Amino acid sequence: MFTCSPRNLAYIVFLLFTLSAYAEEDEFPGRRQYPAVDFIELQEFYQQLAAGEIVAVDVRTDYEYNTLHIKGAFNVSYTSHNFAEEMQALQKQHPGKKLALYCNGKTCLKSYKAASKCRKYGIENVIVYDAGVFDYAKAYPQDTNLFGEILGDPARLIGKDKLKAHTITVAEFEDKIVKTDGIVLDVRDKQQREGIAIFFMREKRAPLDRPDLIDRYINQAKKRNVPLLIYDQAGKQIRWLQYYLEKQNVSSYYFMAGGIDEYYKTL
Repeated sequence: MFTCSPRNLAYIVFLLFTLSAYAEEDEFPGRRQYPAVDFIELQEFYQQLAAGEIVAVDVRTDYEYNTLHIKGAFNVSYTSHNFAEEMQALQKQHPGKKLALYCNGKTCLKSYKAASKCRKYGIENVIVYDAGVFDYAKAYPQDTNLFGEILGDPARLIGKDKLKAHTITVAEFEDKIVKTDGIVLDVRDKQQREGIAIFFMREKRAPLDRPDLIDRYINQAKKRNVPLLIYDQAGKQIRWLQYYLEKQNVSSYYFMAGGIDEYYKTL
């Protein structure tokens, strides 16, 4: 019969605890990289938000926020030039309440960077909900907005498989430019572009904050029955554009994997 001494039992408990801590650090890298920042778990975040004890703050871009966000959350983009001022104003509007910052998911560090920025400017009572908007949307779809409406069904979220199905390598992207009459779209913002065009004479510029331009090229692609060939800076923004393309029933579209950053690596 197997027996375990108190010393061995204590060692096993310690080992299991250590392994669990390492697994959590891998799943939530921000907790390891920003140990001074307090975080809150999904269920507790939901309960405190519902009770009005905390204020949810989405620190992503307004385009990401307008696509999918937690119901009732405020949008203060981490990259905004007025980030500190907007956070200070938000804190004054909600005295005594913690500001809970969030971004996309567990490996997204924008919320932690934003919290650190708050500390730099003396903005206290800030925590991070680091499971992100996707985990929240799956758990609480009735309290999540998709294009300004209640998500309702988490099946409406676009999975990684569907994104992967529309993402192609740089070589495949270039091949489609040559072999199709597709419309090439550069969706980077003005700061990211810096006047550089990589598909000269073929690409159109349609930054994500210009939905009028995106709609124009969607309509052109549909009329001409050609695919949209889209790239961004690093392959991070396309996931949000995909929601809009699906909403507009665009069937033929492809994203360049890794964006222009990956393109330069192939040169």
